[in-house]
Amino acid sequence: MKNILVTGGAGFIGSNFIIYMLKNYEDIRLVNLDALTYAGNLENLKEIEGDGRYSFIQADICDGETIGEILKEHEIDTVINFAAESHVDRSISDPEIFIKSNVLGVSTLLGAAKRLWEKEGGGFKEGVKFLQVSTDEVYGSLGPEGFFTETTPLDPHSPYSASKASADLLVKAYYDTFKMPVNITRCSNNYGPFQFPEKLIPLMINNCLSLKSLPVYGDGMQVRDWLYVEDHCRAIDLVARRGVPGEVYNIGGHNERPNVFIVETIIDYLHEKVDSAIDRSLIKHVEDRKGHDRRYGIDPEKIKNELGWEPTTAFEDGIVLTMDWYLQNRDWTEKVTSGEYQKYYEEHYGK
Repeated sequence: MKNILVTGGAGFIGSNFIIYMLKNYEDIRLVNLDALTYAGNLENLKEIEGDGRYSFIQADICDGETIGEILKEHEIDTVINFAAESHVDRSISDPEIFIKSNVLGVSTLLGAAKRLWEKEGGGFKEGVKFLQVSTDEVYGSLGPEGFFTETTPLDPHSPYSASKASADLLVKAYYDTFKMPVNITRCSNNYGPFQFPEKLIPLMINNCLSLKSLPVYGDGMQVRDWLYVEDHCRAIDLVARRGVPGEVYNIGGHNERPNVFIVETIIDYLHEKVDSAIDRSLIKHVEDRKGHDRRYGIDPEKIKNELGWEPTTAFEDGIVLTMDWYLQNRDWTEKVTSGEYQKYYEEHYGK
């Protein structure tokens, strides 16, 4: 990889990936393309904005003409697509935005990359790769036992996960039909620095610090597998460089925890470290989300056996690193939660 286009690079995982790559590689150039919707924020990238290997372009992945120009001008050999609408609650209230970004946007990226990389007479240039960053939610829900593997049938239950599954099938089709060098990664729930405060962990940290109620869906016993974002970035790097074209790789943390356990862990830590008024009485059980999947769990043996990747951050360590980061960066939270998000939050959870 020499010239990498990272789409959605001002979001949570994308910004962490850009920082990770610039720290670990000298001879690369990274172009960050982001539409800067409410969850994309250049505050995430302040530490590298002066790096000569990095450039930012504000654009929409549905704008095929602009995408084509960027790919050609910057001689892009690798596209890593993080760009997506990803909040399940929003997908339930407004599914069309998710179809546009997550399906039509991926179709636009694939088409533009194919036109640039395909050789006359067939085949593709050496060293090119399209990597679609997806989610374990495309598999649906698990019972109390078992894990998702790369061959688990797709069974999405929300407009969000359905849009991601649709995009995955498009990427697969470009490999099956054209033999375009592609990979798909499907990760479990990420956590860490720069995560927008509509997601569970930063939402609970932020609410605790403001002594707001902590909304927990249903009984709170929905189980998720938690993956520290830097471990995820390392896995994506490996797949982009060494993944077998056409293959899917599941990326999981082997850190399954019920949602209410996550909330209680945050409360207990902040109760001790910040304010004794932060306690479990702040928990407010609310009506469960429509179509809420009960359990996710990923089997990451394929990426371990083929590429040598394993998560290195235990949840007990990662959650402390994450909470400490938010405590030390309260100004970041204040900046990114103004405007559209604040209106959305107040409409759904109250002031």
